[in-house]
Amino acid sequence: MTTENQTNQRFIMLVEDSDEDYKTLLWIFKKLAVTYPIIRCEDGEELLSYLKCDDCDKIIQPAIILLDLNLPGIDGRKILQRIKENEKFKVVPVIILTTTSNSKDIKYCYQNGANGYIIKPLNLEKFMRTIQMLLDYWFDASILPDIRFA
Repeated sequence: MTTENQTNQRFIMLVEDSDEDYKTLLWIFKKLAVTYPIIRCEDGEELLSYLKCDDCDKIIQPAIILLDLNLPGIDGRKILQRIKENEKFKVVPVIILTTTSNSKDIKYCYQNGANGYIIKPLNLEKFMRTIQMLLDYWFDASILPDIRFA
């Protein structure tokens, strides 16, 4: 698990196996002056390990989870199911952030509790605008659940 500027505050959980996409997203977050820490899981196993949380009282929920679908090992579809089956994490918004535009995947993700589905734009400027809109919505317009487990 890779942490960028981790503190005891809300953070963005990024489940992304591609180093190139991860670096691009970090660059975008920096350009947008995002102050929320970014925690990266490189695959589904890493996220599932986090979700097991032996001592959940001391763990801070992610504000949102940005989940790639095409992950090595356990893919993002199964990870989405596991997140939404977990009593402590199912309230966390999960935004699918992927290159997959298959209508069956989109339908599957929404049927299984995804809170959004974003296809990664190839154009960097459009990608930055998309991330800005996502952050504006989830961190400014929406009210997120409490960050500590009760």
